[in-house]
Amino acid sequence: MAEKRTGYYTANSPKLPTSEDVNVSALSRLFADTTNSYKFVFFISILDILKRRNFDVSQPINFQELVVEMLANAWYPHTYFKLSFGKQDKITQNLDSLDLDISEPILKFTDTDKKLLRATIESRDIEAVVQKLKRFVPFRLITPFFEEELKNVPNKNKGSNLDYVVPRVAEKSFGKRRPLYRFDSNQYSNCQSIIFHPAWADYIQKHYGIVRGWAAWEWLNYMQRRNPSTPGLVYKLFAPNKRDSLSRQTAYWKIVLQNADFHCIYSGQRLDAERFSLDHYLPWSFIAHDQLWNLVPTTSEINSSKSNDLPPPRFLANFVEAQHAGLQICHEKMSRGLWNQTVETYVEGLNIHTQDDLLDLEKLRNAYNNVIHPLLTLATNQGFKLWQAPEVA
Repeated sequence: MAEKRTGYYTANSPKLPTSEDVNVSALSRLFADTTNSYKFVFFISILDILKRRNFDVSQPINFQELVVEMLANAWYPHTYFKLSFGKQDKITQNLDSLDLDISEPILKFTDTDKKLLRATIESRDIEAVVQKLKRFVPFRLITPFFEEELKNVPNKNKGSNLDYVVPRVAEKSFGKRRPLYRFDSNQYSNCQSIIFHPAWADYIQKHYGIVRGWAAWEWLNYMQRRNPSTPGLVYKLFAPNKRDSLSRQTAYWKIVLQNADFHCIYSGQRLDAERFSLDHYLPWSFIAHDQLWNLVPTTSEINSSKSNDLPPPRFLANFVEAQHAGLQICHEKMSRGLWNQTVETYVEGLNIHTQDDLLDLEKLRNAYNNVIHPLLTLATNQGFKLWQAPEVA
């Protein structure tokens, strides 16, 4: 459903706290009429850097540090979750050009504060990327603070003077107008850093959760328009803090394996109830949840090989039969209350009418076909690769 816009906010957008010290109205207009990801990623990256510095703004924030933070913030939604930032987006184009070799700690979300990810980016020759990404957004972002001064300055055409004027206006107005920041030079070509205003650092430190929530909400609205059918979008915009435990799901499938001669749907290997892995049939990086209807037991070797790839279509029949067998066994072995609680996500995720339909193989197969095929098409269009599964003799 389309978001109703009210001024520069969506109807449910977090409201920024008022202040007598800084121009909150100008801050609220930072993302007005934004057509690419630059401003969102740039501002969120500033917030991350400020928090990491404990809001100490005594030292400038140079453009290279900002660009590295921007690329790190873009990596998870673009590279890992394969979201679209827009066809003409320059951040993702430059990120792809680095061809980063990402290590396991980053992929397992144990890279707190994106430290390893930033170091990986910094290890590459990024001078050209820095020069490209610093050209416009640092200067365009703060224009809401100088609308009167800039109203007659052309900013639509290729020969715009706006970027050349902003550094001079920001420096001149820094004491009285209190924009978010000024630059280390009033000459556009010499600007290498931003100097954040102490009053704004105090405001953001005091209201950090609200300000970041507001920026994240605006970022979500932007990305929703470019990824309208993507499941779990809200969980894919930032680096996940950690993956949830699969202990409950493991306990479910352990009951199944203890009561059936169960074989891996991919390799045909018999599975041991005391030693198995859980595979996300549709990869977690696409589906962004751990619901049972998308999980199936397999070997650790197969699970590692499949990783974040899509399953070949030939495995869907085996997958549905495995799910049906699991549901039948747990229906027999579980208490009524535990069964009702366990299969709730099946009913919701598969759009099944009743719990009894889960035990009907044909109805279950139809439900999975209706859900899986469109999701596989969407994931393929987003760039997820098809798993090159080993052939089984």
